[in-house]
Amino acid sequence: MDTPFGAPIDLSDLPSFDRTKVSARRSAFLGRVSTKDNQDPSLSIPRQVSHASARLDHGEEFVAHYWDVESGMLPPELRGLGTQEMYDSLAVPVRRDGGLQDLLARAEVLGITHVLAESSDRVARAMLTSLTVEHDLEAKGIEVVYADEPVGGTESGRLRTRRYSQVDAEIYRTVLMEKSMGGQIQHAVQGWNHGYAPYPYIREVDETAPRKTSRFGMERPKQKLVPHPDSRRFDAARELCRLRREEHLKAADIVTILEADPERYPIEGRWTQNRVNGLIENPKLTGYQVYNRRAKRTGRPGLSPLNPMSEWVWSPRPVHDAVISVEEWKTAQEVTAAMRAGAATDGPLLRIRAAARRLGLPVTLVNTGATHKVYRIGDRQVVLPIPVPNGVAQQVIDDMERQR
Repeated sequence: MDTPFGAPIDLSDLPSFDRTKVSARRSAFLGRVSTKDNQDPSLSIPRQVSHASARLDHGEEFVAHYWDVESGMLPPELRGLGTQEMYDSLAVPVRRDGGLQDLLARAEVLGITHVLAESSDRVARAMLTSLTVEHDLEAKGIEVVYADEPVGGTESGRLRTRRYSQVDAEIYRTVLMEKSMGGQIQHAVQGWNHGYAPYPYIREVDETAPRKTSRFGMERPKQKLVPHPDSRRFDAARELCRLRREEHLKAADIVTILEADPERYPIEGRWTQNRVNGLIENPKLTGYQVYNRRAKRTGRPGLSPLNPMSEWVWSPRPVHDAVISVEEWKTAQEVTAAMRAGAATDGPLLRIRAAARRLGLPVTLVNTGATHKVYRIGDRQVVLPIPVPNGVAQQVIDDMERQR
């Protein structure tokens, strides 16, 4: 630090007058550009290198270049996962020695003393992430320098500028997410599809949908769901939903039924329990477009990737052909939930309810005791023990069918 309060005589000839550099300065470039669909990496990365180079010492060059084509909203462990072939195809005229993960892993070993970036949002748009990266590097004795920060002045002024910049980046991130979410909601509300097409459908470009041209060409066209050319798929999806809703069959049993008749239930590859459960749970089979069912990969780790139903976004009306009704879909979810909650105690009663539903008989709980419950099924009362044995359940079902 330069100070106006020096010694009364010239001490510059003493060996310890100035700070001795232990090692030569070795600076690495750190950059980031949003996904290749939103920005042009072949222009953005060289520009960032040019701006960051202004903070190099005279005659110094970068010893390594670390940059990613990733969203700034991702944590470090999810950055730089693209293949080398993908990065090569971008034709960026800047050598890439790795991404943010590689920099954090190799910086100390390579003797890097400084990491230079255009601005803090090139590290991350989330303030905590950029602070964590700075802390990890500075703990190894590596200084992080942003080219948009002022040179000179006080350390408190520099720190204030940096933190304001990081706050601005996080606010921008939040605003961007809000606008993006709003756009995706409107996309679904207006009937256009997100993601893959469920088994009984295919995606078809909606030629009537509005399009706009970006700087890098036509954006991806909007798509809607239409029935698969193989009409058997609609029947297969309808049947597997019925097997869960009315027969209360587990996914493994439904798979056995589907695989036993491949002509009736066609599938690429083979039926699996995940496929069956996924179709039963998919609300798009009702003809409505539904968005925000699954959490993003930036969501909190360790939690379910499924968002609660209260956060789902439904189109206000059906927008494609329905496989089942909304009421049938809801019943299937109720059956699935009951099966998962405890098939051993509730299974027989669920079978009775399913049989009554098929026969058009309402089931109403009349009274509850310590060991028995009284139900009204149609126009007769039935006393059932707690829990209901399988044999008693089958007897009640047989009696209902005989009376019909």
